[in-house]
Amino acid sequence: MRIDKYFLAAFTSFFIWGFFGLALRPLHDYASLDILFYRVFLASALLLLINLLFRKNELIIDYKIYKSLSFSQKRKTLFLTVFGGFLLIFNWYLFMFAVNHVSLQSASFAYLVCPIITTILAFFILKEKLSNWQWLAVFMCVVSCSILSYGHSKELLYSLIIATSFALYLISQRKNNQFDRFVILTIQLIIASLVILPFYPIYSEELPTENLFYILLIVIVVLFTIIPLFLNLYALKGMNSSAVGILMYTNPLINFFLAIFYFHEEIQLSQIVSYFLILVSILIFNKNSLVK
Repeated sequence: MRIDKYFLAAFTSFFIWGFFGLALRPLHDYASLDILFYRVFLASALLLLINLLFRKNELIIDYKIYKSLSFSQKRKTLFLTVFGGFLLIFNWYLFMFAVNHVSLQSASFAYLVCPIITTILAFFILKEKLSNWQWLAVFMCVVSCSILSYGHSKELLYSLIIATSFALYLISQRKNNQFDRFVILTIQLIIASLVILPFYPIYSEELPTENLFYILLIVIVVLFTIIPLFLNLYALKGMNSSAVGILMYTNPLINFFLAIFYFHEEIQLSQIVSYFLILVSILIFNKNSLVK
């Protein structure tokens, strides 16, 4: 049995993101914008430092590739890269706002709705073909999401916006695969930093002084930002956007188990049925990628 490396990269990225709430919840007393500011600034600085110190050859190679492109290709590359940076910062802010000020359920819903939106958009925009088995898996996901979202219209609205922004990011970066993924990620985070920089003096609160804030921030930047985003972009080099998107269900599955065994939350029968359908749909959708 040989696990496909792109499948493993995508699965690992969403598996890591599944535990993001453990690092984010202790920071609920801090403003969502402050967490976003420091997360993006620190991640951008760290990535830029790594590239300049240890990855000069990759920078030179990517620069030569960019120079060799036609004008239309350069314009397309710039648009996809900048657009990706805007989508990332928009998605991160909405997610953290939902976790800390709406509900964890709304953030979880986003990861339930996003694979469906990603698959549908990839079908129409990227012309990605799906087998009958994969369409069956998508239908099972729709049924599962319908069960879980019943009676939670406010959470569902936030979830749709969060999910659509990340679905568009996945699809746009599927087309932006000519360059080193680490370099692309660095550029996008620098763009994200430039976008929010003018807002920092206006909306930021006092500089945090607690050590816990900076410890958790480093964990968030390295473990829950740089590593999974790089794995995600790497997976898009060898997988369709819809296949990467459907693996996003790994995230809410982990949240579900954390809710039971770590937070000791009450679980309803409808949730058990819904998450079981999600687990089966993941296996059905990726049955060809699981074992080649």
